[in-house]
Amino acid sequence: MPDVTEPGRRLIWRSAALTDRGRKRRRNEDALLVLPDSRIYAVADGMGGHAAGDVASRLAIAALETTFRRPPSPLIHGPALARRLMAVFDTANAAILEHAAVQRQCAGMGTTLTALSPLAASPQSVIAHIGDSRAYRLRGAELSQLTRDHTWVQQQVDAGMLMPHEIRHHPLSNVLSRVLGTAAVGPADTFIVDVLPGDIFMLCSDGLTTMLEDAEIRTLLRNGGPLPTLARSLVDAANARGGLDNVTVVLLAPDPDTHNAADAAAPSTATAPPMKSKYR
Repeated sequence: MPDVTEPGRRLIWRSAALTDRGRKRRRNEDALLVLPDSRIYAVADGMGGHAAGDVASRLAIAALETTFRRPPSPLIHGPALARRLMAVFDTANAAILEHAAVQRQCAGMGTTLTALSPLAASPQSVIAHIGDSRAYRLRGAELSQLTRDHTWVQQQVDAGMLMPHEIRHHPLSNVLSRVLGTAAVGPADTFIVDVLPGDIFMLCSDGLTTMLEDAEIRTLLRNGGPLPTLARSLVDAANARGGLDNVTVVLLAPDPDTHNAADAAAPSTATAPPMKSKYR
């Protein structure tokens, strides 16, 4: 199959991002990336002793930023873009392992990484994912979690040992089963999702989803308004609930437009620079 597809109706993407250290952490060590011109958006959540989680999430974001500094072809199709994202995740994992081998104080560090890259030539996006940061889509009144958490408790749910409602308050809910920074991490989960005008996509760290139920997130997103306002309302709600962790939110909304996509894809990183990161 060729790596390009015939162009269809172009979609422009508007975005907003916000990151906050929360109410309990001494520093904000989540990481995010918002590069509209390169069609790449991501959230990373590092972990490790001392500043190692900070390093791991920065390395993951840097791998994406370096690769997508040259944007994908406007005609690239979904499977080819998915392969490109999988390769970047492999590069990020290798960079984290190599750094930890040289800097002993960083031994054991790791990070989640959830990335979304819209296709320019068709109404679809590619998502790549490792860890428990999440991607959601709000379509009308329905909020769907698009990614599957790579956690021990999710494995127990899949095996029929736990019920889904038991996950949130389980004492091992924060134990990850897959994370960048391990030799046996395996390939990233990648999949293609369809996009409709009016959809809102959200990437977030678990500092949001451990504080708010999905129903609460859905209500806040359905309130409407500019994306920066929605991002702020989500972060504020998580902090009002206790803010036990760093909170990072990236929101994206597609709109049909007859103009060049670059005309409306202004960078939205002013409120959240793309090189912030976190350990827990």
